Amino acid sequence: MENILIVDDEKNYPMVIGELLQEEGYTTCTASNGMEALDILSHEFVDLVLTDVKMPGMDGILLLEKIKAVNPDIPVIVMTAYGSVEKAVEAMHKGAYTFILKPFENQTLIAHIAKAISVYRIVQENKILREEIRTRYNFDNIIGKSKPMQEVYGIIKKVAPSSASILIEGESGTGKELVAKSIHYNSTRKDNALIAVNCSAFAETLLESELFGHEKGAFTGAATMKKGRFELAHKGSLFLDEIGELPLALQVKLLRVLQEKTVERVGGTDSIPVDFRLIAATNKDLEHEIRQGNFREDLYYRLNVVKAVIPPLRKRPQDIPLLINHFIDKYTPDSARPDKRCEIDPHAVQLLCEYPWHGNVRELENMIERSMILCSDNIITVSDLPQQVRQNKDNTVNLEGIPEGAGLVETLAAVEKKMIQQAMKRSGNVQTKAAELLGIGKSGLNQKLKKFNIDK
Repeated sequence: MENILIVDDEKNYPMVIGELLQEEGYTTCTASNGMEALDILSHEFVDLVLTDVKMPGMDGILLLEKIKAVNPDIPVIVMTAYGSVEKAVEAMHKGAYTFILKPFENQTLIAHIAKAISVYRIVQENKILREEIRTRYNFDNIIGKSKPMQEVYGIIKKVAPSSASILIEGESGTGKELVAKSIHYNSTRKDNALIAVNCSAFAETLLESELFGHEKGAFTGAATMKKGRFELAHKGSLFLDEIGELPLALQVKLLRVLQEKTVERVGGTDSIPVDFRLIAATNKDLEHEIRQGNFREDLYYRLNVVKAVIPPLRKRPQDIPLLINHFIDKYTPDSARPDKRCEIDPHAVQLLCEYPWHGNVRELENMIERSMILCSDNIITVSDLPQQVRQNKDNTVNLEGIPEGAGLVETLAAVEKKMIQQAMKRSGNVQTKAAELLGIGKSGLNQKLKKFNIDK
């Protein structure tokens, strides 16, 4: 129930308005002057202030100023029988929600109050939501105590307060978007928008319109003017995901935007100033793409002011138990009792730590959520894990099982053969994918398949 403070030096007026508002479901409190009103506001929560202008000591305009200095969000409706255009303009310039003249219709006052409180409620909800988002993307929520993750943490913590462009590299599923959001929500631009674009999700012509916007009639179907993502990110941050997929023609235009700090909408001629912080991410090796002629070197250096490389999960297995606990907490309902929290068997944890995780953190999260649904008695056991995880243990090369006195050449050959067999199985016998998993070329893999007589 919203509480409204009524400030008026007329003896009966606050009481009459109070009764009217109480009938509408509001609670009210009253003050006969500005100082009394400020005293009430200092110790009582108020959703709206309804104040007269002409009062002894401190008039309504000065009271409005003092209220806004303490809480700029709280709506203040100014009312007076001595209304003038000048007073109305002054009140609105100093932050009044609206200005109403006495005498007024009751329903007019009620309508103004209802709308003002509705706007105030939205403002407060947005504040809470922004705070929740900041908490969610706090640096502490980037899970990982391994050395590679601590290096990433150190880089992004230093770069976040600046406006420098940052390039985030890493395989799919490693958490590049989480890092991008953490950078934005810990920067000086955190109160403005973070606009995200996946460069691989649009055809080239559509992507240009998404980034630059378009004028009405610029092309068939452009029925109205549309602002692009560059404009929407003004004073905030722009996150270009999978920037390695950006066509060369758009790379040139992006470079110009970064140099000139202006954009032109498709079909337009006006240069529109833009001020945004660019965060880019890719799962490709852009230096390799430059050598292949697929990415502009000058754009790469514009993006790569600071680089953060997110390590794949298989290279930081010590972080897996931390991530498991994090995802169990995430998918445990808030209403669940502590004794109903899901647990995981140590043998299951061990298997998860040994799994290669080609889908990285995203794959682990999916697997934990699935296992929590399928497990019995709130305990995830080995039997609750997917078959590929359970089989992984059987496919592991057991070095302790190698006979004593075995030569190095035959031992390495056995390990090499086993790794190739595993890679072929995980890739579904697709040689290109298997070669990528092994970090060798396709022709080299083909030679080894023949050498070890492995069925293709």
